[in-house]
Amino acid sequence: MQIDVHNLSFSYGHRTVIDSLSLSLSSGDYLVIRGKNGTGKSTFIKCLLGMNPVKNGMIFYDHQDINYFKEWTCLGYVSQKFEDFNYEFPITVNEFLSVSSLRKTSQSNRLKALDQMGILELLNQNINNLSGGELQRTFIARSMLNDPKLLILDEPTASIDKLSTEYFFKAVNQLNLQGVTIILVTHNESLGHLNYSHVLTMFSDGTNTFQTRDRCDLSEVDF
Repeated sequence: MQIDVHNLSFSYGHRTVIDSLSLSLSSGDYLVIRGKNGTGKSTFIKCLLGMNPVKNGMIFYDHQDINYFKEWTCLGYVSQKFEDFNYEFPITVNEFLSVSSLRKTSQSNRLKALDQMGILELLNQNINNLSGGELQRTFIARSMLNDPKLLILDEPTASIDKLSTEYFFKAVNQLNLQGVTIILVTHNESLGHLNYSHVLTMFSDGTNTFQTRDRCDLSEVDF
């Protein structure tokens, strides 16, 4: 999915959180958004998700203004709030995927999504018994059931261990290799383990920098 942002500004009352942000992403790009807490990273994500209202002409998906955009199932979203997740009754991963998808999905599609995330063996596990890393990959599997063109990840590894984080980013790289546009929010200043194509750095005064980088051929990455 192509994304174009033109002079986006957003304020809470008199406090400017985002000041004249502009960027363009082509289908299959991988954007990392970084910055300290309070610099507007999550605010920008809410703008992209249509949760924060923006003026016409500021955000476009595949050349369509976000205010007239209808194909929201083309977007997948995984937040950092998984630690608050809990079902009050036993439910398996398979059942969770079948009831939480935006559209009816087949068992084969659910199996494919879990296999993509490397957690096929969790199909019949109680979702409340999963580790943080397993749960995050389950959430990505859920988001992939609608075959999204864009996957937005808001600090998805903030509360999971190092090994789970490595598996997580391998899975994300696989999806990017398949053509899914990735937007990843992180507070981590070290980006050496990510094969991103662009980086947006946000600052506490509302300003930002947007840079493009050369990255290795994803087809040559050892997954």
